[in-house]
Amino acid sequence: MLDYLKHLYEGISSGILSKWVAVYPVLGKVGLVLLGALLGWVIFKRSMKRVRKRIQKYEFVRINDQIFDLIQRAVGYALVFLCGIYLVNLFRIPILEKVFYAALIILLAVPVKDFTLLVLGYLKENVIKKSKTKIDDIAFDLLNKFSGVIIFAVAILLALDVLGINVVPLVAGAGIAGIAVGFAAKDTLSNLIAGILLIIDRPFEIGDRIELWSAPQGSATWGDVIDIGLRATKIRTTDNIVIIIPNNEIMMRDIVNYTTISSDIRVRIPIGVSYDTDIKKAKSVILEVAKTAEWVLKDPPSRVVVRQFGESSVDLQLRVWIKDARRRMDTISYMTDKVKEAFDREGIEIPYPKRDITITQKA
Repeated sequence: MLDYLKHLYEGISSGILSKWVAVYPVLGKVGLVLLGALLGWVIFKRSMKRVRKRIQKYEFVRINDQIFDLIQRAVGYALVFLCGIYLVNLFRIPILEKVFYAALIILLAVPVKDFTLLVLGYLKENVIKKSKTKIDDIAFDLLNKFSGVIIFAVAILLALDVLGINVVPLVAGAGIAGIAVGFAAKDTLSNLIAGILLIIDRPFEIGDRIELWSAPQGSATWGDVIDIGLRATKIRTTDNIVIIIPNNEIMMRDIVNYTTISSDIRVRIPIGVSYDTDIKKAKSVILEVAKTAEWVLKDPPSRVVVRQFGESSVDLQLRVWIKDARRRMDTISYMTDKVKEAFDREGIEIPYPKRDITITQKA
């Protein structure tokens, strides 16, 4: 009996010992790999700190200081990647391999997003701000907002595929859900699409003065564009009233832009004189008045034309070019006042409708 127990003890002891002998080398390799990775990371951080101090004298480095953080993060991910691949191959557990590679894909999405934002920021600072248009700034702001969402969505789909999950039903389900949401929020989506088309087509930009068709009755009918959003556009009228117009409505209208080409525009002022007036003299007086406004351009020159013969007046029209489209109403008011004063001095009649009434008395 004692011999049997002794034999059993020796068998168990030898089995446990063989297992520990087999496990110890694996644990030793894991420890060495982790220690080596930690040591490499410490050496890299110290070296990067020294390099960072030495090249701070360069302006590009000072402006784009976040590059160092991006490099450190990339090296850290590389160490994790190398250690992970070694350990996965060491243990050879299939499910562990899949989980590791899926997590690695999602982890790599972070530096990809950061690098994309860095590139977009560089382009915005050095390329877009040099352009005269302000729509480019809006487009880059949209890219900054949605680039991270797109990158992480792609990373999650790839990670699910690595885990062996069929992403085709998920994509199809998302498409069907998107169609359902589209029907439920068709007006909102229509405005979003119209907003994107406004950004691409550029019928106006921030700061342009455009004509309004939905201004409150009795208020100013034009204003300056102050914001172009994905859903609506904000316009501040000359009465300092902000009107928010859905983008879909803007795309269905004729857009009258006074400043898209230049700030110079031609203003037309109707002026009526009586049929007894010397037309040449009236034209000369009107042109002299036009010269008194300092914001009226000399080239192209001002003109006065005869538009038509009205019921009680000869309808003239003064046409002047002004430097700033925003002074259109000022120009009309100024010219009307000054022409009236000049006509009074020169004895030129501004007619008004007259009716001759004849009363006959029958015997």
